[in-house]
Amino acid sequence: MSETDLLDPPPARPLWLWTLADLALLLVGFFVLVQATDRQALAKGLREGFGGKPAAATTISTPADPIPLASAAAGFAPGSARIVITDGLLDFAMESLRDPRVTLRIAGSAEGTRADSDPTTGSAQILASDRARATASWLIAHGVAADRIMIATPGTGRRIALVTMSFTGDPDRKRP
Repeated sequence: MSETDLLDPPPARPLWLWTLADLALLLVGFFVLVQATDRQALAKGLREGFGGKPAAATTISTPADPIPLASAAAGFAPGSARIVITDGLLDFAMESLRDPRVTLRIAGSAEGTRADSDPTTGSAQILASDRARATASWLIAHGVAADRIMIATPGTGRRIALVTMSFTGDPDRKRP
């Protein structure tokens, strides 16, 4: 063995192998975050892990959104919560509710423009809520069981109430 052999570094793993391992670990971590079922606890843990302050406690507890499977919509005139389009909505609701593990989730929405807002308050959110309630009332009046309907947070974007078929699990099994 010569003096120059002692100065050469020993053969090591290639740099790309370490980079690939880092990428794989990042992907695993990402998928764990995506699949987290208790998002509130996950957010709290991440906040505390990075030295953040605890979030203010809220008194309103809302259930997690169920898994959406399919949807239909009711249409409305601008600035109104009176349903004008129901194409296939009742058929969709009745067919969806044949499975006892399914509920209908109704989310009203409004365009958010001045013309498409509640006439009394000027609020698009109130009009969107009114549209969801009007759709629920219409479905109940046409034979859909009220306990199989859930009204969701209103949104903005279009003049509709989106009715989504959602898998909520076995009705005989209690939820945690």
